[in-house]
Amino acid sequence: MSHSLRVIFAGTPEFAAAALAAIHEAGFPVPLVLTQPDRPAGRGMKLQASPVKRYAQEQGLAVAQPTSLRRAGKYPEEAVAALDLMRATPHDVMVVAAYGLILPQEVLDIPPHGCINIHASLLPRWRGAAPIHRAIEAGDAETGITLMQMDAGLDTGAMISEARTPITAADTTSTLHDRLAQLGAQLIVEALVKLERDKALPAKPQPAEGATYAEKIGKQEALLDWRRSADVLVRQIRAFDPFPGGAATLDGAQLKLWAAELAADFKVSAGAAPGQILEVTPAGVVVACGEGALRVTQLQKPGGKRLPAREFLAGLPLAAGQRFQLADTPEV
Repeated sequence: MSHSLRVIFAGTPEFAAAALAAIHEAGFPVPLVLTQPDRPAGRGMKLQASPVKRYAQEQGLAVAQPTSLRRAGKYPEEAVAALDLMRATPHDVMVVAAYGLILPQEVLDIPPHGCINIHASLLPRWRGAAPIHRAIEAGDAETGITLMQMDAGLDTGAMISEARTPITAADTTSTLHDRLAQLGAQLIVEALVKLERDKALPAKPQPAEGATYAEKIGKQEALLDWRRSADVLVRQIRAFDPFPGGAATLDGAQLKLWAAELAADFKVSAGAAPGQILEVTPAGVVVACGEGALRVTQLQKPGGKRLPAREFLAGLPLAAGQRFQLADTPEV
């Protein structure tokens, strides 16, 4: 099927590439794709194209990579060139998904039907940069995708539609990301079909109550504070897979803890100190927390690979009685 509605697309990571692929494969013309400039990545720190750019190039779609879209920013010439290009590109609507650049009002005013954002939360909860991570970390029972008519605020625009999904006890940011990417791809195609048919998309303002902000994830957050409760730490480890992972220092070496579960079957003695290893078996490493205990089931040593506990322990034995360093105290 082919469509007449022309879509400028702006996005950068895999989440956005799934939406771009769905739009293109549904038959909507995509005359221009905007994505972030190539970034150094990997051990060699070579410049790498974004997933959105790679898909666009594979499909022969025109790509622009401005560093900024703000005339008043550090790169005014790039911004002006990108704005001129958008105005010169015949289109009807702009779809934005995890683009990573601020869109000033001047950009929002260019598309005849405005800019539609694919946001990975149930707005107004978790506006901002890391909605998937923060929903898991906070213990939310569900999350989803919200399509939003963009305005100049941070994820404050009127809501067009949403799709919901439960957050399971097994979900990590990685698994939830992939599910939400597919939900977002389906939802945007449905919205574009409706926009083409009806010439408009009804949208309702976000409620004032319940707004939260999903702060960008920092590497420093990886360090686990064993004084927190086991259920909080398990959620943190799940939320930080694949980045930045849970980190814990043992005998001067920083290990990555990639998977853990509540050790609900383990009775923690009154004298157990937070961070103390209570049991080591092939099934996992049980560690005392501020409240309860967790069982670490996947670990990684410096320079090594993520391994199930059984394989990890074969190369680096651990023993009951050892203690992980507390997050903000010197090792003793």
